[in-house]
Amino acid sequence: MEVVEETPAQLGEYARVSIGFSVTEVFEPSAIAALRRGEPAAATPLTPSYWKDYDAYEGNRPTDWTWRFERGRWTVLAAYRNGERVGGAVVSAYHEKIDLLRGRPDTALLWDLRVALDARHRGVGTMLLKSVEAVAVGYHARRLMVETQQVNVPACRFYQRNGFALTDVRPHAYRDLPDEVQLLWEKPLTPQL
Repeated sequence: MEVVEETPAQLGEYARVSIGFSVTEVFEPSAIAALRRGEPAAATPLTPSYWKDYDAYEGNRPTDWTWRFERGRWTVLAAYRNGERVGGAVVSAYHEKIDLLRGRPDTALLWDLRVALDARHRGVGTMLLKSVEAVAVGYHARRLMVETQQVNVPACRFYQRNGFALTDVRPHAYRDLPDEVQLLWEKPLTPQL
């Protein structure tokens, strides 16, 4: 597998990898509190389950990002296995107009990370995350931040397993999704010598 840098002009191809996932469990407030303490947390099974696809929300598709959000310095990464696109990630360097980074010049933001459905749980996400961390260090960031929600249990577990700590919990952060809780994770980065 290889990870290569692409340009924002290739976000249409990037978007062909689904970010969707099946929501079969959720973190309740007590589990979120455990995550914040750095402890393992039990998720509550959800019945019925449902499909969640962030790209399905208007203005949230990767091709919308270039006009909807202040990008600052973005790096777009794509993961390929045997010539087939199996994932991607976008990392942004500090920019004062990016809300999550405002006042945090030593922090980079993992804007998006996606792995093709048939390539999940095969190391693609981990390889992309390592590439993202290298890009963030190249931006002179000392920390990497990522946003998830309590309904994205697999992502929360992935970030916790990869050294991120839950640093902020924001209920009611999403006007159109009042039942979702914004979870902000951070990981310290080691500068290259």
